[in-house]
This record gives sequence, structure tokens and C-alpha cells, in this order.
Amino acid sequence: MDTILELKNINKKFDDFQLKDVSITVPKGMIVGLIGENGAGKSTIINIIEGLLKEDSGEIYVFNQNLREHEKTLKQDIGIIYDSCHYNEKFKYSDLGKMMSLIYHQWDHEKYLEYIERFSLPKSKTISQYSKGMKMKLCFAVELSHHPKLLILDEATSGLDPIVRDEILEILQEFIMDEAHSILMSSHITSDLDKIADYITFIHNGEILLTKTYDDIQSHYGLIRCGQKIFETLPQDEILAYKKEDFEYKVLVENRQDFQKTYQDIVIDKATIEDIMLMYVRGIKL
Repeated sequence: MDTILELKNINKKFDDFQLKDVSITVPKGMIVGLIGENGAGKSTIINIIEGLLKEDSGEIYVFNQNLREHEKTLKQDIGIIYDSCHYNEKFKYSDLGKMMSLIYHQWDHEKYLEYIERFSLPKSKTISQYSKGMKMKLCFAVELSHHPKLLILDEATSGLDPIVRDEILEILQEFIMDEAHSILMSSHITSDLDKIADYITFIHNGEILLTKTYDDIQSHYGLIRCGQKIFETLPQDEILAYKKEDFEYKVLVENRQDFQKTYQDIVIDKATIEDIMLMYVRGIKL
């Protein structure tokens, strides 16, 4: 499978936190959702890709080329959108377009104007007068107008209302429709990833705990709800994590169908992305 982005054994040590041998692959034509609680390392990874931080060891490849060796050229094909707008707030959309045309070789001003119209962004106002949703739409208009092949989002849909988020998710699906583009999307809004992600990578305390296709999670992972007696009969080597609550145990398993055949009288729900994250972070792992 062709890849657009590959992180190989990335390490970065801080005084109170460390990325440990982080490896992530983003295949061509796919959306990879990067999940984890606040402080897990998601933004650190994106800042390393962006070059705002320097990895201690490991390698990053974009389009099979070493990012550090070809950084200036490769960044022309990468769009990065953060959770807030960092453009000069005194600018109007037209000022921003002129500035970006000097930065990106493939700047498409006509496409930029199409996005301004599509998003119904005010043309007479400065960015400081835009709402949060308008500012994020402007970020997407800019980043999509220089024809990137890889789009990286760092909580870019957080704080937006459901209507704006849905509009942006629709644009992301359009972006990868030709199967030549890819997205790495860091988000704690797992319902967004439920709608569009092809792969899920879960990071916790600076380590990758899980990388699965979304279909695999939907097809196989399960959440058992049972009492103590049944819990004690479950094979411990097949329990990924469990959590004891007031009146029941919640148990995360990776082979829902097999458990359902053996334990026909217990409730086994499909495990959502949020279930998996919560059980790994707050549950007990065996």
C-alpha cells in the first residue's frame, strides 16, 4: 500500500513527558484519526512534523522522501490546520490571499475565492471580526487552496458547532475522494472520526497503544457488561481492559463474536472509539 506520511520510531524527551518510539503510517487516499487524552502526545507529534519541535531520534518520510532532507520542498504539499486561527487578525481575506500567493508555489487564487464564497465568509470584515467558525473555515480555505496532498489537522474541529463541523467533514471527504490525498486528523471528538476515519491510531502517555482500521474496530471490538460472578469466569488473557463500577463490570475485548458464542446470556455491545479510549485510559489493563 502506498503511503504519503510515515513516522518511524520517533522519540522526543521533555522534563516531564516523552514520546517513545512513535510510528505512524498514513496510506494514500485514507484518513487516519489520531486519538488520545489531553497531554497524550498528539500535538507534540504534529509539531514535530511541522518542524516546530525537533525529534531526538527517528525518521519522518513524506511521499517516500526524508522530511528533514527535503523540508522546504515537501512542505509545499502539506497543509496544517490547528485548533485556532494564527493569521494576522488585522488582515481581510484578500490580504491573506495575497500573502499566501507569495508563500506557496501552487497557490490557486480562483479556488481560494470559491471557498470564500462556499463558506459565506464576510469580505469586508477583518479576521478579528470573524466568529470562531468563520476563522476555522478561513483556515481551511487557505490550506486547501495551495493544493496540498497531505492535510494534517490538530483538533481543528474542536469548539465548532455541529453544523460547521459537519460542513468541514464533508470537505475532508471530498479532499480524499480521488485517492491521491491523505489526512492525519488529531481529534478528541470521536463522533467526527466515526463519520470519516479509515484508520484509528491511539496514543497514551507518549506511546502508541493501538492502530486498527475503523472497520476492524467496528467488526471485532466489544464492551461486555456483567456482574462479578461472570467477570471471574472470563478468560483473563483475552481481556484488553476492564473497569469496575457500582453495579457491574465493563470489559473491553477484541473478539466480540467469539465471546458472544460462548457467553450467550451476557450483553456485548460494539465498542466505539470512545469506549476503547476510555477503557484504556481509565480502566485496568491485564
